[in-house]
Amino acid sequence: MTAQANGRYHVIGIGNAIVDVFCPADDSFLDLMGIEKGIMQLIERERAELLYAAMREPRQAPGGSVANTMAGLGNLGLRTAFIGRVNDDALGRFYASSLAAEGSDFPNPPIRDGGLPTSRSMIFVGPDGERSMNTYLGISSELGPQDVPEEVATDADLLFLEGYLYDRPAGKAAFEAAARLTHQGGGQAGIALSDPFCVDRHRADFRRLVKDLDYVIGNQHEWESLYQTDLTAALDQAARDCEVVVCTRSGEDVILIRGEETVTVPVRKVVPVDATGAGDLFAAGFLYGLATGQGLEVAGRMGCVAAAEVISHFGARPHADLRALFRHEGLV
Repeated sequence: MTAQANGRYHVIGIGNAIVDVFCPADDSFLDLMGIEKGIMQLIERERAELLYAAMREPRQAPGGSVANTMAGLGNLGLRTAFIGRVNDDALGRFYASSLAAEGSDFPNPPIRDGGLPTSRSMIFVGPDGERSMNTYLGISSELGPQDVPEEVATDADLLFLEGYLYDRPAGKAAFEAAARLTHQGGGQAGIALSDPFCVDRHRADFRRLVKDLDYVIGNQHEWESLYQTDLTAALDQAARDCEVVVCTRSGEDVILIRGEETVTVPVRKVVPVDATGAGDLFAAGFLYGLATGQGLEVAGRMGCVAAAEVISHFGARPHADLRALFRHEGLV
């Protein structure tokens, strides 16, 4: 699938528009602040302000799981758009301008009603690269069907969704509206399962979704949580439910399944500088392969190359030219 002459989008995403704020932190700091290591926790506004004030030399970057994936696809030269919700505050304007600079359309203008502030995630990065994310959803929690432009959602080859949206009824409705419109326009829709705790919260919805969508990306823990069984049995069931199934395994071989075809793609061991965005950029590489008509193995290898690039530096957006890296690996 490629963009049409009328400027059709290769890939669009819908998700939480979050500004990531990074700082280094050791285990003693995490203990002191009551931060659980290695997971994403949703926090309230007061806690967000406390943690932000405690950050040493913070650096900010546009984030949000699916938005990171769109940035990777923009780096690869595809026509992309991201559907999200920001306030017309300093972080919201920073977010919108950053997406534009990275080549993704952002069809939702910042909201000027002075309501909830733009979402932000305080990310504390340990010496081992492990990240502990503390996310205040702010105005992203109000994302709803009214934020899904019909002309964008129906004009896309691929739609990519994030499971985190299911934490709010309005987000769930936005998500389902976008998928319905993309299918009406002849495109394919898929999801990243996002997080095992997210799967636990929405297991019944996600099991239904897997059957309704065209591709699903998850890691080993998410697939095992979804079907409440071991990985082999979980992937067997997933392959019966969904056309394309992708399972990443934290540095082990990636498993990709389409119908009777199963492919395993080896992962090069890399010591991460910052593991933030590894799954998001794997998705970017994989979706690039899907959007340009590659086979499962090549698409999986593209995902691994993109993930390895993003964990080699701070931040969840690529710094290098991903197409050049693909060329070096003989993938394009």
